[in-house]
Amino acid sequence: MAATTATTTAVAVIRDWRGWPTVTRALWRRSLRFRTLTITLLLTSTAILITCVTMALIIQNDLFESRKKEALEDAARSVNQAQTTLDATALGDDPAALRELWESVQEDLGRNSTADGLAGFRINVDEEAVSLSGFTAGLSANNISPALRTRVVKFDDWQSWQSASLDVDGRAVPGIIVGQQLQVPEAGPFEVYFAYDLANADNTLTFVQRTLWIAGIGLVAIVAAISFVVLRTVSTPIVEAAETSARLASGDLGVRIDVHGEDEIATLGRSFNAMADSIESQIKELGELSLVQQRFVSDVSHELRTPLTTIRLAADMLNDQREEFDPTTARTTELLHTQVQRFETLLSDLLEISRYDAGSVQLELEATSLAHLAEDIIEQMQPLADGRGSELRLVAPGGYSPVEMDPRRVRRVLRNLIGNAIEHGEGRPIVVTVDSNQHAVAAGVRDFGLGMDPADAERVFDRFWRADPSRQRTIGGTGLGLSIALGDATLHGGTLGVWSELGVGTNFVLTLPRRGDAADGPSPIPLEPQEPMSEIGDATQPIQLADLPADLFDRGSIE
Repeated sequence: MAATTATTTAVAVIRDWRGWPTVTRALWRRSLRFRTLTITLLLTSTAILITCVTMALIIQNDLFESRKKEALEDAARSVNQAQTTLDATALGDDPAALRELWESVQEDLGRNSTADGLAGFRINVDEEAVSLSGFTAGLSANNISPALRTRVVKFDDWQSWQSASLDVDGRAVPGIIVGQQLQVPEAGPFEVYFAYDLANADNTLTFVQRTLWIAGIGLVAIVAAISFVVLRTVSTPIVEAAETSARLASGDLGVRIDVHGEDEIATLGRSFNAMADSIESQIKELGELSLVQQRFVSDVSHELRTPLTTIRLAADMLNDQREEFDPTTARTTELLHTQVQRFETLLSDLLEISRYDAGSVQLELEATSLAHLAEDIIEQMQPLADGRGSELRLVAPGGYSPVEMDPRRVRRVLRNLIGNAIEHGEGRPIVVTVDSNQHAVAAGVRDFGLGMDPADAERVFDRFWRADPSRQRTIGGTGLGLSIALGDATLHGGTLGVWSELGVGTNFVLTLPRRGDAADGPSPIPLEPQEPMSEIGDATQPIQLADLPADLFDRGSIE
């Protein structure tokens, strides 16, 4: 059990680590505080890193130069003292005394210098000169590079030096070797080398570098804390303003920012609150105005119904007796009858629009076959299409199974779409398509008339809008039909889309969900037609649904 728990915890930690990049990217995009703090820390860390590295290099160079200078001065002082001793002693031709003096000079070199190692080598072996041997004291000839020895031999009055690794107590330490010539009377010149241990300077440098790094990390932590406090002080009002503006945008008009102080943030808060007060006031005024307009339209529409009914009855009676009138009066009677009918339709549309605006529209759902409903509408609209020279064609590969909808409203939508297609179809065929899938049922109305450009297509559902204001309506539309149709589709949780192209035609697609409040999949009918008119041919001849078996719809096998 304990092993299982430990494994689960380890897996959770690994998953958390793997998710860190995603969380970091999300914070970078969404959090101003995180982004500013990160940039501040990166720039501060970079500046402190550069400063610490620069100081470490400067201190390292100064320590080395100081220690080198001390070594050169110490070696020069020891060689000068030894040379003075050699030059001041008069030995004559006594080789034994010279060897004794040479040994004394060797002891003086070690005693008068602070070197950790000494070495001396004879340069030229002259047969006539007194034979004196070289010496080594803690410094091996292997530690001295040939280049250094060449320089010492070549320049008899110069000091030469090199950095080297010295062996001290079995461990390698950094050091410096200084070489110079020493003139021994009666014996000739000698190479003298002094080795100085720089381990103390290296330890000092390590301590300084460690101190710099610790100070740098401490500075980064201090800067991070200060930045966090400052950013929190500055960003908290900004975050509060962002949250308040989001709530205001979502419709909470009473929300305001708490203002404290007299600084720029406080000025911003007061300005925001003033703007919110102005927006709330204007929205309330617009809402009241909208309610007044809705009430006016509704009241006027209701009040006009009674006199309109009387006028319509009188117009119907006059129209029935128009054959008894003279031609002018008969034509006037016909016009009166037509316009009264149009006025009655307009009044009904205005009442419907006022219901939508008031939010008082309710659906009366029934299980209805969209294919059957489309066939009924086509049959009703056929005389009007014949009068305009257009042929109505039905393509119904699906949409037979009943779907919950308000048949009265869907009929109105289809009647409006087909009527518009007849009016603007230029006498060409009109294709009505019904299809379905597992998500929705749809009906498309395609004409091959004048069409519209994209800008006009975007406004086609606006109230009282026409693509060509100079063009007269011949069927008697009110200019509210498409707006009401869009409302009916939205009320069902569906969509009503339009595609149109100048000189090609227009296609409206009504999509209704099978179940639920909204369709969650693609429409069975694409909005943009897939075939031109030349490919329609005779493939869209009306299908006689009455000839299909009656039990076919009960089984729901056709979709």
